[in-house]
Amino acid sequence: MSTLKKNKRIKRAAQIALYGDRKPGNGVKKCERGKAKYLGGNGRKTTGITKRKFRLNLKKIRVVEDGTSVRRWVPVSLIRTGTIVKPIAQDPFALPKAN
Repeated sequence: MSTLKKNKRIKRAAQIALYGDRKPGNGVKKCERGKAKYLGGNGRKTTGITKRKFRLNLKKIRVVEDGTSVRRWVPVSLIRTGTIVKPIAQDPFALPKAN
C-alpha cells in the first residue's frame, strides 16, 4: 500500500471526526390515492414508490483547522450548535491596541 493512500485515509478520518460523514441518506417517496379510512374512505392505495436521497444542508464557509483558515463544506446543524470554530473577523481599519 502506498503512503499516499494511507495519508488520504488519515485526512478523511480526521474530517469525518470533525464534521461527521456528509453522505446523503437514502429513502423513498410514496405516491398514494384515495381517502383515509378514518375520514370515511376505503383506504389509501399506493400508486408509486420512487427512490430519493435525503441530502444534508451544507454550506461552504471558512473554518479554523490546525490554526489555519480553510474553506470546507459544513452541515448547517454544526454551525448552529457552535461545534464549528470560525476565524475571528478583524476590522481592517482598526488601530492596534497600545499596552
